[in-house]
Amino acid sequence: MEKQYRAKRTRSRIHGTAERPRLTVSVSNCHITAQIIDDDKGETLAYATTVGTKMTGSMTEKATMIGTEIAKKAGSKKITKVVFDRGAKLYAGRMSALADAARKEGLEF
Repeated sequence: MEKQYRAKRTRSRIHGTAERPRLTVSVSNCHITAQIIDDDKGETLAYATTVGTKMTGSMTEKATMIGTEIAKKAGSKKITKVVFDRGAKLYAGRMSALADAARKEGLEF
């Protein structure tokens, strides 16, 4: 329950628009998923995940790969600025690794 409250509290302050969509990150025990969402239209603009891939390494390394991949997909759709939605997770470890990798590829948040 606490996790849901934290995620709701974080998302109450964040809203993605066409000019600045929301980059949301979901982390499970084995996989990482990142989506860029336009909340006004309710559609996903870009998507990257480790589910169904043969990515190896630690979860932090997987987060770095997903951060790079989502930034490249965003760049191909001409998205340069996003709002970072960490959900219920703290901005540390895997979250910061993903964010740093996305920033290196040109995403601003």
